[in-house]
Amino acid sequence: MTDLSKITCIEDLRVLAKRRVPRMFYDYADSGSWTESTYRANQSDFQSILFKQRVAINMEGRSTATTMIGEPVTMPVALAPTGLTGMQHADGEIAAARAARQFGVPFTLSTMSICSIEDVAEHAGKGFWFQLYVMRDRDFIERLIDRAKAAGCGALVITLDLQILGQRHKDIKNGLSTPPKPTIANLINLATKPRWVAGMLATPRRKFGNIHGHVKGVTDMSNLGAWTADQFDPRLNWGDVEWIKRRWGGKIIIKGIMEPEDARLAVDSGADALIVSNHGGRQLDGAPSAIAALPAIVDAVGKQIEVHMDSGIRSGQDVLKAWALGARGTYIGRAFLWGLGAAGEAGVTKALQIIHKELDTTMAFCGHTQIGNVDKGIFRAGTYPVG
Repeated sequence: MTDLSKITCIEDLRVLAKRRVPRMFYDYADSGSWTESTYRANQSDFQSILFKQRVAINMEGRSTATTMIGEPVTMPVALAPTGLTGMQHADGEIAAARAARQFGVPFTLSTMSICSIEDVAEHAGKGFWFQLYVMRDRDFIERLIDRAKAAGCGALVITLDLQILGQRHKDIKNGLSTPPKPTIANLINLATKPRWVAGMLATPRRKFGNIHGHVKGVTDMSNLGAWTADQFDPRLNWGDVEWIKRRWGGKIIIKGIMEPEDARLAVDSGADALIVSNHGGRQLDGAPSAIAALPAIVDAVGKQIEVHMDSGIRSGQDVLKAWALGARGTYIGRAFLWGLGAAGEAGVTKALQIIHKELDTTMAFCGHTQIGNVDKGIFRAGTYPVG
């Protein structure tokens, strides 16, 4: 067992995950597209926002509890949908779903997961959401939606910013595939990751569980880039969102919104929430950070639809900053993946504990005991983005 008592921040988990996860899968998570300028801005723009410290205020009775799309959560954080989670650690989606359930936050399963919807449903709690990519095979998409409904997923997260795949240089250079191809370079790297190898040998889940055996005419899904280019539908439009909403019949969250005009279209679609997101800097390089884009979107539609955000969140302080700027939910991707890669389910729990502690403590230092009362008044003037 890994001793996590000395782990004090998400960066500690990242360092440990880098040692334990094969290079191609570590790089898949910890990378952006093209020059990675947007990937870096997602974090650095958070750092430029400064708090106002308040003193001599009663800090007892603090609570970070709230709701996301009407569901109670311990804090305004959900685990983001991340592809290949089960390649960071054996049965990774199951482990992450268990940790989220125990902590009281939602877990969102990616279409491109290793563990299937049915696998995860056996272990997830009420806050089990499913993220949908729209593919050319609409019959498959209908069946995928029906499977998510049958599994009891409480919301469908429709990702709109991956009609085509951004150029991710590390994935190309690493020859990303699942499972890894037995090249000399891969075998040498795997020889340095005995814990990971042992876990993978002990599970049968090493392919895309939601897709393998379910898509007609697809014989090889090991090359993620090639398969994505062939199957993801570049014709995706708002009419498709309406069709999906009718088929699903439940709560809808639209992911990938970066401009107020698209946020208004999300409102018109009848969605329950939208996620301000640049896909973690993995799609359009040169786009603004998600936290910079957030205020204008909140100003445009915040009273008509619940606004969430992801991309760049590495701490509880980041969560508090996003909340104060109007996000009523946030999503962590890399932060929980690093915990997973470092120590499996216990590592994901540790990541959530770290973020919750940082959120709670910072809220108190800013003079608040209830997250619902936090607004832009916690910031020093001129240091935060405005709409």
